[in-house]
Amino acid sequence: YLTVSIEPLPPVVVGDAVTLKCNFKTDGKMREIVWYRVTDGGTIKQKIFTFDAMFSTNFSQMENYRKREDLVYQSTVRLPEVRISDNGPYECHVGIYDRATREKVVLASGNVFLNVMAPPTSISVLAADTPAPFSRYQAQNFTLVCVVSGGKPAPLVYFKRDGEPIEATPLPEPPAGASSWAPRSLLHRDLDDTKVPKSLAADGAPGMGNPFPTADPPRGLAAERDAATESIPETVVSREFPRWVHMAEPIYYFRHTHAPVSDGTVEARATLTWTLNPQIDNEALFSCEVKHPALSMPMQSEVTLVAPKGPKITMTPTRARVGDTVRILVQGFQNEVFPEPLFTWTRVGSRLLDGSAEHDGKELVLERVPAELNGSMYRCTAQNPLGSTDTHTRLIVFENPNIPRGPEDSNGSLPSHCGFRFVLTLTLTVILELT
Repeated sequence: YLTVSIEPLPPVVVGDAVTLKCNFKTDGKMREIVWYRVTDGGTIKQKIFTFDAMFSTNFSQMENYRKREDLVYQSTVRLPEVRISDNGPYECHVGIYDRATREKVVLASGNVFLNVMAPPTSISVLAADTPAPFSRYQAQNFTLVCVVSGGKPAPLVYFKRDGEPIEATPLPEPPAGASSWAPRSLLHRDLDDTKVPKSLAADGAPGMGNPFPTADPPRGLAAERDAATESIPETVVSREFPRWVHMAEPIYYFRHTHAPVSDGTVEARATLTWTLNPQIDNEALFSCEVKHPALSMPMQSEVTLVAPKGPKITMTPTRARVGDTVRILVQGFQNEVFPEPLFTWTRVGSRLLDGSAEHDGKELVLERVPAELNGSMYRCTAQNPLGSTDTHTRLIVFENPNIPRGPEDSNGSLPSHCGFRFVLTLTLTVILELT
């Protein structure tokens, strides 16, 4: 007879050493022991271990009689550092010679499943759809996205606010429209009239029945109607926080998805959506935590929602001359800002050098600045859903001694008679030296 049994294995973690044990009993003569790794649903068997030998029959050493004993064997295969690719079923095949004829082999087998787990390798919290314009005058939905990669099986992901778990309403499918799942409308809005044109504020005054605009108030020329009388110091930094009042306790919506990756791991994504209230959400600490059987303690990543404050602006070159290319760059802020702000550049009282009303990006490039830009003021508005800040800087343009002064034609070159005068003077000088 021949019986084969394999001890079941608990789940193992990537990098652990694993021992596969194949136990069998027989009273016959051993032919071979073969270990297979089974792939593709059992269609492919990869041989990983072979033992080819013949064992002598053991007999009892008792004095009164000679009795054939059952032979108990154990075939052990050790995997020193398991990988995710080692996950799957394994089979142990044992063969013995048939008693009737040595030309026939009797086979028996057993199987075991090796479950290889992998802890997540990375976790990050992002803000969805940023940087992007965010209305300061109308409450909007805000979404945090937690991305967890490298785990197997899929981890359990959840959010916390200021260290406390968030009770969120499950959202299995993306919302078809904001009206179908968003919290109820606002109760009151308190606008900052310093950034809203008076006519706009009068048309959309609270309680008058007129809807508020859904976009930011106009910037650039429209916002600088009285630019001639505007008095702005050399550097001005102003801050504005959206101010409106709605329900004190926000309603959170949670959605969790995961997608398999080619290496056998799973990428999990969890989203947390709610109606942002800068009054209570500014400087709020949100954390994404992950529980996984391969982790001894939860894994987490955290962010603090903060409005931009104190932009640091540099201008190169520091002494701009006529014809230079000037770069004005936002290098950072006095605080850590999240989510990433949207930067918008405008020229106070006029359009930008290229004729546009505004420019988006951290850097504003002015190609071949003319003398007419001397003293012009540029405004950089940095905004995120928590608030905005404006910074003004003045451009001083010095004369360039390398550029001759005088009238220029439409192409920026000197008139032709100037070139003729230069050639004539040079010719007379050469003639005089020769004589």
